[in-house]
This record gives sequence, C-alpha cells and structure tokens, in this order.
Amino acid sequence: MALEDAKNEVDGAFGRADLKGLAFENAFSGATSFLRRRYTKDLSGVDLAITGIPFDQAVTHRPGTRFGPRAIREASTLQPFDPPYGWDGFSPLERFAIADCGDMAFDYAHTADLPARIEAHVAAILKAGAGLITLGGDHSITLPILRAHAAKHGPLALIQVDAHTDTWVDDDPSRIDHGTFCYTAVKEGLIDVARSAHVGIRTVVEDNLGIRIHDAAEVHARGALAVAADLKARVEDRPVYLSFDIDGLDPAFAPGTGTPVWGGLSSAQAAALLRGLAGINLVGGDVVEVSPPYDHAAITAVAAAHVAMEMICLWGWTRR
Repeated sequence: MALEDAKNEVDGAFGRADLKGLAFENAFSGATSFLRRRYTKDLSGVDLAITGIPFDQAVTHRPGTRFGPRAIREASTLQPFDPPYGWDGFSPLERFAIADCGDMAFDYAHTADLPARIEAHVAAILKAGAGLITLGGDHSITLPILRAHAAKHGPLALIQVDAHTDTWVDDDPSRIDHGTFCYTAVKEGLIDVARSAHVGIRTVVEDNLGIRIHDAAEVHARGALAVAADLKARVEDRPVYLSFDIDGLDPAFAPGTGTPVWGGLSSAQAAALLRGLAGINLVGGDVVEVSPPYDHAAITAVAAAHVAMEMICLWGWTRR
C-alpha cells in the first residue's frame, strides 16, 4: 500500500495488490495481519510466509499461548511503516513478497492428531517454495516444524533462544510436551548437535545431548555480539532453524509467558544477538510461548513481533 493510499484505504490485509512494500495504515485500526501483509492461502509467488499455530495444550504451567499469534500480529502493526532499524537500510518488506497465510486449522479436541497436522501444514508451505516464520503457540509445535524442514533440507543447525533447553528425557512417542521437543529432535536426527546451540539458558539440565549452551550469564558477561560470533562459527554454512522461546527474555521484558525465569536476556541483548547473526543460512524460524493473559501493556507481544521481524531480516539477508 502506497503512502498516498493511506488517507483513503484500510485493510490492505485483504485488498493490497502487491505482496511487496511498506504499509501506512493506522496501527490502531484495520485487520491485524502480520506486518499488514496480505492474508492469503495462495502462495503463488510468495517468497516468505507467516503462519500461526495457536496451540497451548502441552504447557507445564500457565496456559494462554493459544492467543499468542493474534497478539503478535496486533503488535506487529507498529512496524511496517519503515525499514527495520539496524539493518543498514535493508528493507525486507519492499524486497520480498511476504504473505500471512493465517493460522493452521485444527480440532482442539483431537490433540494427538496435532503433530502430524503441523508437519503436513508446514510441508505444504515449503513445497510451494516459500520460506516460513511461525508464530506460536507453545514450544511443542517446533518438533513437527523441524520434521518438515529436515525432510527438505536434511539435518538442521538449531539455534534455540530459551530459558530451558527442552531436552528433558521423553521416550514415549504418544506424549506432546513443550519441554521435550529438542530431546526428540536429537533422537530423530533432525538436528546436527555439533552445529547447534542454546542461548539464554538459566535452568538446570543433566544431559544436553552435546548441544552447546551459551547461558544467560555468559551473554551478560561476554556480550551478545560475542556470543553471536560464536554461533555463526558453529553453524557455518549449514541450513539453520531459529527457535525463539520468548521466555529467553527476562520477565521484566517478557512477563506474558508460561514458565518465566529471572536473569534472562534484555530486549536490547536479544536485538544485538539476532542482528549479529546476519549471514547465517536461515531456512525457517518460530517465536513461541507468548501468553497474553499474563502480559502487561502487550510488552511480550511487542517483543515477539520484533523478534519475528528480525527473523525475516535474517532470512532475507542472504537472499537480498
């Protein structure tokens, strides 16, 4: 939507003709598609798709992340007026055709069917030739997303920003748990542990299966850019999947989450870390565990919307 249209047009989420370009609609009105992109299930010509998976039945503490995708989309309407700060003028909304393909449909009463449904949903988007950023939902959704990406790209380098490693032992394939996705991903060979890392960890784990841990204390001591440099050296040129659990941030910056832990990253550290990863071969990512019922002034949703925008920048940086 062009600037001159802003005086007369609203809801470019439905009416905008071009999938590229900034948007100038009032942030406080209109349909809340992600970054005011067009809502569409037709992925013809789409470079990068955004989808939501509003599932939270696998949490261990506070529910509410089913409302995460909606809240993140609403918070994102503050951003599509200008190119994102800190990317040397790079404007991914103008450079790439980006669409919001809405939330994945599922029957909440058939929880056991969800992983296969997520995998099929993601696989269909990837088959259409689009990259994908996913809005969660709890962290259990990442396992089937990884399955779909690994089926296309082979074993992935995983960068996970989180307070928890999510490597708790779980050898029961019928369980769906947001704290075990990484354990299962390693056991299934979906990720290359020698090229994978956790960032922001501040909970005890007995066996991290060989994945490198950069805990929150290390980020505070060494700085986000130093850790980002280590991550880039670790993943090399491998296809990277970036999973950002919003509880990787300290509760002061992200109170709206199910399992908050003090001592986490600040939003400024997260921004520096993500921008410091520019140049990695990002093939997909998600931002999860945003629970708006526990939020204040949409602090957590705003942070998550910025994380998702940084993921778009990372995805586009090597393709610009």
